[in-house]
Amino acid sequence: MTEKTFSTLAAAIFGIVAALHLARILIGWSIVVDGWTVPMWVSWVGLIVASALSYYGAKLAMR
Repeated sequence: MTEKTFSTLAAAIFGIVAALHLARILIGWSIVVDGWTVPMWVSWVGLIVASALSYYGAKLAMR
């Protein structure tokens, strides 16, 4: 697997993760893990981190 292919794939995966975090924020999905309700702020952090990783992966793929 070349670096360009890896960067493209990573950018796509992180883009999907960012879209799911955004959907959770907009729709208000609740997530419960072993009886613990995950707070909404976790999705805000996840959205920022996943978006940044997707952006940088796409930027690397375009080199």
